[in-house]
Amino acid sequence: MINEGGDFLLQNLLEHIPDAIYFKDRESRFILINQAAARLFKLQSPEEATGKTDFDIFTEEHAGAAFADEREIMRTGRPLVDKEEKETWPDGAVSWATTTKVPLRNKDGEIIGTFGISRNITERKQAIEQIAEQAALIDIAPDAIMVCDLQSNILFWNKGAESIYGWSREKVLGRTATDLLFSQEGSAKHDEALHEVAVLSQGSWKGEIHQVTKDGKELIIESNRILMRNAEGHPKSVLIINTDVTEKKKIVAQFMRAQRMESIGILSGGIAHDLNNILAPILMSIGLLRSSAKDSETKAIINLIESSAKRGAAIVKQVLSFARGVEGERTEIQVRHLLKEIERIIKNTLPKNIELEISGPRDLWTITGDLTQLQQVLLNLCVNARDAMPRGGLLKITAENRLLGQTETVMDPKAQAGPYILLNVIDSGTGIEPHLLDKIFEPFFTTKEVGKGTGLGLSTTLGIVKSHGGFIHVHSKLGKGSTFQIYLPAQAEAKAPENQTQTMGLPRGNGETILLVDDENSILAITSQALAAFGYNVKTASNGAQAVAIYTECQTKIAAIITDMAMPIMDGVSAIHAIKKINPDAKIIAASGLHDESSTAKAAAAGVKFFLHKPCATETLLKTLREILADPAEKQPAT
Repeated sequence: MINEGGDFLLQNLLEHIPDAIYFKDRESRFILINQAAARLFKLQSPEEATGKTDFDIFTEEHAGAAFADEREIMRTGRPLVDKEEKETWPDGAVSWATTTKVPLRNKDGEIIGTFGISRNITERKQAIEQIAEQAALIDIAPDAIMVCDLQSNILFWNKGAESIYGWSREKVLGRTATDLLFSQEGSAKHDEALHEVAVLSQGSWKGEIHQVTKDGKELIIESNRILMRNAEGHPKSVLIINTDVTEKKKIVAQFMRAQRMESIGILSGGIAHDLNNILAPILMSIGLLRSSAKDSETKAIINLIESSAKRGAAIVKQVLSFARGVEGERTEIQVRHLLKEIERIIKNTLPKNIELEISGPRDLWTITGDLTQLQQVLLNLCVNARDAMPRGGLLKITAENRLLGQTETVMDPKAQAGPYILLNVIDSGTGIEPHLLDKIFEPFFTTKEVGKGTGLGLSTTLGIVKSHGGFIHVHSKLGKGSTFQIYLPAQAEAKAPENQTQTMGLPRGNGETILLVDDENSILAITSQALAAFGYNVKTASNGAQAVAIYTECQTKIAAIITDMAMPIMDGVSAIHAIKKINPDAKIIAASGLHDESSTAKAAAAGVKFFLHKPCATETLLKTLREILADPAEKQPAT
């Protein structure tokens, strides 16, 4: 119909307009389409569509929807505007178009078909889908990715940023990042301003910054910032990629602390050896001094010296136990004695504004454990209590017998019914925040300032208590103080403490010759005197080589050898092997100032059954010597 009119302007419009234009009759058959429509419909020429319907060109789904739309347009006379249509072609290609259709009327106004215009939006849809895919990838990223304008107002905020900072996208868009992510105190905001200047002047900036979350939690962030420019090259925004490295930094710090602790452990071994060699002659002298003491005042001084020396030896053992994990000796412990010792220790360490109260009934049950480690438990808790009372207060340590039944053991999963000693360490200090109660026993966790706490005190305390079969409960309220309850398995039948062994009860020798080997002259001198005072003949050597030479010459006269393990020229292990080659039945006592398993294991591997930890008291030395000499498994040499 239109071609019959020969309308030049309409023909020119149809040929050059970039949108697809088409006319259909009342049966939805194509009357006329332009070249753009032929391209959109994937036809060779516009004439190819004449007389065909959508069912001849498109998929049945697409054609059915178009046919229904045209029936509705012709029925109602109302147009269809900007409908998005998707078509999947036989080769798998997908195209998109927006379509507007209106009724086609004759000169009398009667509807004789439809007129449609379709615009190919395939490239736009693909670009939108690509942007959506990229946005999805950005949201999947665990890092905080954001875009800010040049005034630091947030324009884009991904899911990673929501996860790290706790702010939803809706709450941050348009707000200033400097006010939102930085603490109101300190120099962080000033530093942020300098970073912004660096980005504008240099085009990028990368570094470590400190930010805060919505809840005020401090974060350590690795930030990478890039200046974005418009088409004319002018700055328009800043792309920011932030990575939360807070936990990573904590792990690195813990690793460094662990390395320092390992170094301390190695160093403590050498220090312990030297200190034990210093303390050994002091303890060894006690027996000699006590035997010659006549008046009570002198004996009291000797007892004080002995107590101080033993305490020094215990501290050395404690350092080794903490730094190197060395297990101490488990013995039966009178809890009242433990309380008296800890009272004596901490009285001189507490400030004068802290009042100390220690109490417990006289009939306390006994416990089995390492006295030094249990002292460390109470000392750690007392130090924490002191720090919680900077303005002074009351520190109470109490002990009581507790018989736990099956219903009460639910306090701890590993607790068993039976007798326990309950130790309470109670302070009137600042208390512990509720959300921190589950964290206080974690290694390296501390609320103290940098340099004022390692975070190892409570974790070590818990480890010691668990190793003794016990458990700990904590009760605390802010401003009301804290109570630490330590439950330790006990023996319900309390035994009376043993009386101190008197000098007259110590075993004596019968003139046997003892070869004493040590590189410390003071130890050689005092140990020789002690052995001589209790009936022994003594030969001395200052290293393993001398000891082997003396034993080669006098082996038939030497009843036993006491040798240190760490010596110059030839150490104890080498000397033991050499002497055992000369006489496999030689009776040897190994001694060491290093309280570790390796020294004991080396001695045992060399065939030595008896071992002394230096420093040791005269009583221990004499009893061990008497024991090895009385061993019927080995033949005694002639004296």
